[in-house]
Amino acid sequence: MPERRRPTALFAMSPEHLPRLFPPDVRARLDASADADPTAVADNFDTPRSREALSAASVLITGWGCPPLDASVLETAPRLRAVLHTGGSVKGLVSPACWERGLAISSAADANAVPVAEYTLAMILLAGKDTFALRERYGAERHFTLGLIHGGIGNRGRRVGVIGASRIGRRVLELLRPFDVEAVLCDPYTDDATAARLGARRTGLEELLGTCDTVSVHAPETPETLRMLNAERLALMRDGTVLINTARGALVDTPALTRELLTGRLTAVLDVTEPEPLPADSPLFELPNVVLTPHIAGSHGNELHRLGLSVVQELERLSAGQPLAHRVHAPDLHRVA
Repeated sequence: MPERRRPTALFAMSPEHLPRLFPPDVRARLDASADADPTAVADNFDTPRSREALSAASVLITGWGCPPLDASVLETAPRLRAVLHTGGSVKGLVSPACWERGLAISSAADANAVPVAEYTLAMILLAGKDTFALRERYGAERHFTLGLIHGGIGNRGRRVGVIGASRIGRRVLELLRPFDVEAVLCDPYTDDATAARLGARRTGLEELLGTCDTVSVHAPETPETLRMLNAERLALMRDGTVLINTARGALVDTPALTRELLTGRLTAVLDVTEPEPLPADSPLFELPNVVLTPHIAGSHGNELHRLGLSVVQELERLSAGQPLAHRVHAPDLHRVA
């Protein structure tokens, strides 16, 4: 049997991301599986050097800052057979020409789900202890009575509603298993048996909103989910409900949520908003019942190493003639992030 030819890979992303995604140990594994020039990092395909590198590449390792892979780009890449993306969503990267060409597309969405789910779990548990409101109170009063029992808080028996059995939603449910909470799930593509295997009870959106203590959003942004949490649905939430959104800001009607939050009736933990960032004069920055974070739930810092490693593992499979573990298929794009 002839020896399998090593892939020739081209990095296509903003150059500053390369060392963050591929520290020395991860880079060594990459170099063992493919030929990749670390000085040839394309953030556009218009220069003579990038066109030359693209013409020789059998694999593109893409990331933030990679231009869309449209038909004109693919025309200059006759040997290309796979695109391995270090980010989560490939919707803004791939084009119909990629599918027509039969390229193997892979993403690091599974790896990126890890920190988002960890962030979500932390916020669920902190919210259950009413941490954010008590922090505000302590900061204002600069005093508390030692031994005072705070009623109405705690995570025992708390009902947590997960909207969307996405990669992240499923991982959140997995992380919740050791805790004494009741998990419910709303997802149109999941049946009762699958929800039960995930450790949750399947329910409709209206019931979830009306009965849960915490609601965590993990659905993709699609025409069907755009502003799915509108004024009418937000009104279904009981007083004191906590809304956590780490998915996409457009899934929530921001003006409607702002009106609810201004009353103090709900609490919100928002890592994503619409628009993003919020206008500087948004009242959400000042409300004590709102926790805003600057889109940090996904991979940052050393968490980027996990994304790079995920792509290297895919490259190793590709080099060994094995199927990709995280392949993206065109028919699934309409219901994934």
